[in-house]
Amino acid sequence: MDAVVLAGGYATRLWPITRHRPKMLLPLGETAVVDRIYDELEAEDRIETVYVSTNERFADDFGAHLAKRSYDKPQLSVEETRGEAEKFGVVSGLAELLEREGIDDDLLVIAGDNLFEFAIGDFLAYYDRTEAPTIAAVDVGSPERAAGYGVVDLEDDRVVDFREKPDDPRGTCVSVGCYAFPRETLSLLSQYLEAGNDPDEPGWFVRWLRSREPTYAYTFEGAWFDIGTRESYLDAVAWHLDGESRVADAASLENATVGAGVHVMADATLVDATVDRAVIFPGVTLEATTVRGSIVDEGATLGEIALRDAMIGAYTRIPTPDGASE
Repeated sequence: MDAVVLAGGYATRLWPITRHRPKMLLPLGETAVVDRIYDELEAEDRIETVYVSTNERFADDFGAHLAKRSYDKPQLSVEETRGEAEKFGVVSGLAELLEREGIDDDLLVIAGDNLFEFAIGDFLAYYDRTEAPTIAAVDVGSPERAAGYGVVDLEDDRVVDFREKPDDPRGTCVSVGCYAFPRETLSLLSQYLEAGNDPDEPGWFVRWLRSREPTYAYTFEGAWFDIGTRESYLDAVAWHLDGESRVADAASLENATVGAGVHVMADATLVDATVDRAVIFPGVTLEATTVRGSIVDEGATLGEIALRDAMIGAYTRIPTPDGASE
């Protein structure tokens, strides 16, 4: 069995922080968001090769990240597109990858900006029992939150409907961007696309597929984060830190108060500062500053201000050298 990690790019709602790095490469402790997926796939005996699917624009970012790690299975698979107008949709990109890499095996597909608590091995064990297309799903608890995702209707574990980002979801169980497809099912991708169906959101393919062959959902309880906003990234960091904080040995703190869910990285300097539920990137300087629910990117210098629910881009200076606001 092979695996594909869908390695997308920048997140619009995280733009001040992701303009220099894809969102999957945001730090999570000593590693990055996507490393949690790589680690599990590396240890999973059933997985032979991991294709990290990206386009030319982000290939160098993911290639450099993999070069720093000691993984054996992941390898870049680069589609020949750069700009937004050229990008394949997720479904058409997956079909193109199968042809490009000559994949003819059962396939596990995971969105790389996912952080979930269930074990991939448990998901694959469930897939073995169904011997059919299988998705992972979780109950997010509210229709408002469910409306932002693909909403799954189930009878027992069988998918009977799938609606992508509905205005009025009838349930709160959503797909989390983890799919397992038998080899025979993959041939249906070209049939789906040739019929003029949506080439982007994989949920539409799942909806089309479940009417043609039994499709099942592995439901789990526990944490799941779709890294695409400031709130979701900070939630993921707080979950990873398990209520604690993390301050790099190379950071300098003087009369600083660090609360829960805070990650302060190397060469950051905090003087007379209070920080709570925040990520402070390398080289940041905070003086007489309060930061709550915020992200401050590398090299920024902030003095005598209070931040709440904010994102500060790299090398920002507040106040600016001439005293004007920036």
